[in-house]
Amino acid sequence: MTYFWVFVGGGIGSLCRFGLGQWLNRSGEYPWGTLLANGLACIILGVLVGWASKQSLSVEMRLLLMTGFCGGFSTFSTFSNELVQMLRQADYLSAFTYLMMSLAFGLIAIWLGMRVID
Repeated sequence: MTYFWVFVGGGIGSLCRFGLGQWLNRSGEYPWGTLLANGLACIILGVLVGWASKQSLSVEMRLLLMTGFCGGFSTFSTFSNELVQMLRQADYLSAFTYLMMSLAFGLIAIWLGMRVID
């Protein structure tokens, strides 16, 4: 059953990420969909980590939401590919801002998500 919960959560998270990307990345100018998906996944994960530390969260729910959904919703591989494409196009300013925004947004989002439960 462990794999089932990760599978279901990952599938739902991947579909949500795909939909967000289709909606926000239509222009192809900047990967806003990936940035937002990764940031939202961090906020959600932060809330879940905070919640799990304060209350009981079943193993099934952790697998479904934390490992599955957040893992499927966020995407390090797409982020890395988009960053490499910017570098290959010599768009160094966009690459640098994308890298820094992704890092800052992710760290702040986890922290904020955890603070919601405090």
